[in-house]
Amino acid sequence: QVQLVESGGGLVQPGGSLRLSCAASGSIFTINAMGWYRQAPGKERELVARITSRGTTNYADSVKGRSTISRDNAKNTVHLQMNSLKFEDTAVYYCYADGTLSRDWGQGTQVTVSS
Repeated sequence: QVQLVESGGGLVQPGGSLRLSCAASGSIFTINAMGWYRQAPGKERELVARITSRGTTNYADSVKGRSTISRDNAKNTVHLQMNSLKFEDTAVYYCYADGTLSRDWGQGTQVTVSS
Protein backbone atom coordinates (compact mmCIF):
# COMPACT_ATOMS: atom_id res chain seq x y z
CA GLN A 1 0.00 0.00 0.00
CA VAL A 2 1.09 3.55 -0.76
CA GLN A 3 0.44 6.54 1.47
CA LEU A 4 -0.03 9.88 -0.25
CA VAL A 5 0.09 13.35 1.28
CA GLU A 6 -0.96 16.34 -0.78
CA SER A 7 -0.04 19.96 -0.27
CA GLY A 8 -0.20 23.27 -2.08
CA GLY A 9 -3.89 23.96 -2.38
CA GLY A 10 -5.45 27.26 -1.46
CA LEU A 11 -7.23 30.37 -2.63
CA VAL A 12 -6.06 32.04 -5.81
CA GLN A 13 -7.42 34.73 -8.10
CA PRO A 14 -8.40 33.99 -11.70
CA GLY A 15 -5.33 33.99 -13.87
CA GLY A 16 -3.11 33.00 -10.98
CA SER A 17 -1.00 29.90 -10.43
CA LEU A 18 -0.72 27.10 -7.91
CA ARG A 19 1.62 24.17 -7.50
CA LEU A 20 0.24 21.03 -5.93
CA SER A 21 2.56 18.41 -4.52
CA CYS A 22 1.97 14.79 -3.60
CA ALA A 23 4.50 12.89 -1.53
CA ALA A 24 4.38 9.10 -1.64
CA SER A 25 5.60 6.67 0.99
CA GLY A 26 5.19 3.00 1.73
CA SER A 27 5.32 0.51 -1.13
CA ILE A 28 6.56 3.06 -3.65
CA PHE A 29 8.39 0.43 -5.66
CA THR A 30 4.99 -0.85 -6.84
CA ILE A 31 3.91 2.48 -8.36
CA ASN A 32 3.35 2.44 -12.11
CA ALA A 33 1.73 5.82 -12.49
CA MET A 34 0.63 8.77 -10.40
CA GLY A 35 -1.66 11.64 -11.07
CA TRP A 36 -4.41 13.96 -10.01
CA TYR A 37 -8.17 13.86 -10.11
CA ARG A 38 -10.46 16.66 -9.07
CA GLN A 39 -14.04 16.87 -7.91
CA ALA A 40 -16.12 20.01 -7.91
CA PRO A 41 -19.34 20.30 -5.89
CA GLY A 42 -22.15 18.39 -7.56
CA LYS A 43 -19.86 16.94 -10.22
CA GLU A 44 -18.17 13.62 -10.78
CA ARG A 45 -14.51 13.13 -10.08
CA GLU A 46 -12.46 13.73 -13.24
CA LEU A 47 -8.90 12.99 -14.23
CA VAL A 48 -6.74 16.10 -14.46
CA ALA A 49 -3.31 14.73 -15.28
CA ARG A 50 -1.20 11.61 -14.91
CA ILE A 51 2.42 10.63 -15.31
CA THR A 52 3.80 7.12 -15.70
CA SER A 53 6.99 5.71 -14.26
CA ARG A 54 8.57 6.31 -17.65
CA GLY A 55 7.54 9.95 -17.66
CA THR A 56 4.67 9.74 -20.14
CA THR A 57 2.08 12.39 -19.35
CA ASN A 58 -1.60 12.83 -20.11
CA TYR A 59 -3.85 15.79 -19.46
CA ALA A 60 -7.53 16.54 -19.47
CA ASP A 61 -8.50 18.82 -22.32
CA SER A 62 -9.74 21.35 -19.79
CA VAL A 63 -6.24 21.90 -18.36
CA LYS A 64 -4.04 21.09 -21.35
CA GLY A 65 -1.65 23.94 -22.08
CA ARG A 66 -2.18 25.44 -18.63
CA SER A 67 -0.87 22.65 -16.43
CA THR A 68 2.28 20.58 -16.13
CA ILE A 69 2.69 17.38 -14.17
CA SER A 70 6.15 16.26 -13.15
CA ARG A 71 7.72 13.79 -10.78
CA ASP A 72 10.79 13.91 -8.59
CA ASN A 73 11.80 10.28 -8.27
CA ALA A 74 14.45 11.03 -5.67
CA LYS A 75 11.80 12.51 -3.37
CA ASN A 76 8.93 10.22 -4.46
CA THR A 77 6.90 13.31 -5.17
CA VAL A 78 4.63 14.38 -7.99
CA HIS A 79 3.90 18.01 -8.72
CA LEU A 80 1.07 19.63 -10.63
CA GLN A 81 1.80 23.17 -11.76
CA MET A 82 -1.39 24.96 -12.73
CA ASN A 83 -1.33 28.33 -14.46
CA SER A 84 -3.96 30.71 -15.80
CA LEU A 85 -6.43 29.34 -13.29
CA LYS A 86 -10.13 29.74 -13.98
CA PHE A 87 -13.21 29.75 -11.78
CA GLU A 88 -14.05 26.30 -13.10
CA ASP A 89 -10.79 24.90 -11.74
CA THR A 90 -12.26 25.18 -8.25
CA ALA A 91 -12.42 21.69 -6.79
CA VAL A 92 -10.90 19.28 -4.34
CA TYR A 93 -7.81 17.80 -5.96
CA TYR A 94 -6.90 14.21 -5.14
CA CYS A 95 -3.57 12.61 -5.77
CA TYR A 96 -3.53 8.94 -6.68
CA ALA A 97 -0.97 6.21 -7.24
CA ASP A 98 -1.51 3.11 -9.35
CA GLY A 99 0.30 0.11 -8.01
CA THR A 100 0.49 -3.45 -9.22
CA LEU A 101 -2.81 -4.46 -7.72
CA SER A 102 -4.56 -1.36 -6.46
CA ARG A 103 -5.00 2.38 -6.58
CA ASP A 104 -4.31 4.48 -3.51
CA TRP A 105 -5.62 7.98 -2.86
CA GLY A 106 -4.55 11.02 -0.93
CA GLN A 107 -6.89 12.90 1.37
CA GLY A 108 -7.46 15.74 -1.09
CA THR A 109 -6.56 19.41 -1.13
CA GLN A 110 -8.93 22.27 -1.85
CA VAL A 111 -8.25 24.66 -4.72
CA THR A 112 -10.50 27.70 -4.86
CA VAL A 113 -10.32 30.20 -7.69
CA SER A 114 -12.11 33.37 -6.70
CA SER A 115 -11.80 37.11 -7.06
